[in-house]
Amino acid sequence: MKYSYISHLYCPKCDNTFDTKEQNQLCTCGSPLLVDYDLDEVKKNVTADDLTSREPTLWRYHELLPVKEQFNVVSLGEGMTPLIPFRELGSDMTVENLYMKDEGLIPTGTFKARGAAVGVSKAKEIGVKELAMPTNGNAGAAWGLYAARAGIESTIVMPNDAPKITRNEVALSGANLYLVNGLISDAGKIVGKAVKDYNLYDASTLKEPYRIEGKKTMGLEISEQLNWEMPDVILYPTGGGVGLIGIHKALKELKELGWVKGELPRLVAVQSAGCAPIVKAWEEGKRESEFWKDSETLAFGINVPKALGDFLVLDALYDTDGCAAAVDDESMVREQEKVAQMEGNFICPEGAATFAAVRRLQENGWINPNETVVALNTGTGIKYPDTVQVEPEMLEKEDTISRVEK
Repeated sequence: MKYSYISHLYCPKCDNTFDTKEQNQLCTCGSPLLVDYDLDEVKKNVTADDLTSREPTLWRYHELLPVKEQFNVVSLGEGMTPLIPFRELGSDMTVENLYMKDEGLIPTGTFKARGAAVGVSKAKEIGVKELAMPTNGNAGAAWGLYAARAGIESTIVMPNDAPKITRNEVALSGANLYLVNGLISDAGKIVGKAVKDYNLYDASTLKEPYRIEGKKTMGLEISEQLNWEMPDVILYPTGGGVGLIGIHKALKELKELGWVKGELPRLVAVQSAGCAPIVKAWEEGKRESEFWKDSETLAFGINVPKALGDFLVLDALYDTDGCAAAVDDESMVREQEKVAQMEGNFICPEGAATFAAVRRLQENGWINPNETVVALNTGTGIKYPDTVQVEPEMLEKEDTISRVEK
């Protein structure tokens, strides 16, 4: 049996096709490329039941991933993160079947490890020697570490106010780390020039086709963890939007294979009120977004003023009767605290934004109380040590501890 049933790359805008044995970036028309699989052959040779005996990593879905030979897989055990019922928070929101897909338990502490694992594995397979990418922090950390494991050199450019811990991860990985006084869009311009000047492999968001295939495994796992039944709603914190595009792609592939029951869930792109280009475009019924000027938010991972794949994100929303929602920083922090106190999870600001969006969408009637709702927490809260400011009155006095000890 084949390890992968990858067929070819295709352009979602102009339908050009490309060979997966070569190093491809964007289509000649400027669009990101997507991976296609021979799903008819998958259907003949693989069933959902075949997965039950496999290792609990994202590579259990290897037939639907782009790496052709298993020996090219670069892995740290990523995938199969828990899908946790949130009964207390759900009751507080009047959402009976609320779940969190917790990506904070994955290697490197965020969902970025999924894209890095598959993207770096395929880069290794097609002979990449050095890659380069801009990042808001976590993606650079993941790609730097996975590239190190693969023996691939990496150049990472990030804003100088990116979380310090992610800067340290990149530096320790041995990557060439550069800091820029600006946003990820500014870092992207520097990477673009370096790619041309030094003939590097551009691993920027959606400028290589394989990161999305790693991210789509979140959709595959959610379906399997719900016994192959579609949830009603999936909410995703959206910056570049690769995860949401990937989840949409995964669910459509599962429908074509006949592995999953129910209609496609309504997808929700959650953004910060301080950087909400997708929300603005969706509210205006547009197919592409405009550059968001002077963007600013505590949720650093979704501070993306203009996503290359914005049209794919919006297509996913329109295709599933979904929506886009903006959440202010204050609501994020408040929801982060509620999740910690009611459910015992310290989630990242981006993840907190999805729960704040659930609350708002239930209040306005867009989410029904009896629907099955899955919110993505894309990373562990400890990667953002400066996000939460503990008030002095929340701290116990020293004499209180002394009395307990006595």
